[in-house]
Amino acid sequence: MSKNIEVIWLPKPENDDYLAALSYLGLIFSNKCAKKLVNALREAPMMSFKAKDIFRSSGLSLLGISNSHIEKNTKKLQSGLGLPPILLVQDDRQRRLIIADGYHRLCSAYLIDEDADIPCKIV
Repeated sequence: MSKNIEVIWLPKPENDDYLAALSYLGLIFSNKCAKKLVNALREAPMMSFKAKDIFRSSGLSLLGISNSHIEKNTKKLQSGLGLPPILLVQDDRQRRLIIADGYHRLCSAYLIDEDADIPCKIV
């Protein structure tokens, strides 16, 4: 992917991001636990981690540029629009990081620059 694209991030996650995180986390945890995690994410401070480190700690595979969500994010960035920060949960039981929301945004940023600092909230 082109290194000429600047990855722009919005200052904070949007409400839809928290709703998406709740939906995803509800598949992994009980609804009560998922709601607690999302409420904690809403209150968590903004942080930043390298894209490559988030991927390594999550154990997830990188999606390619042909993915429709990656294409959509790339077009947003080319237009000068920003992407919302991602939402992360540390799963101590599995000793891995859960990307509660923002997996496609993370893939997009990684494809541009694997050393990119990714703004996020983490609990």
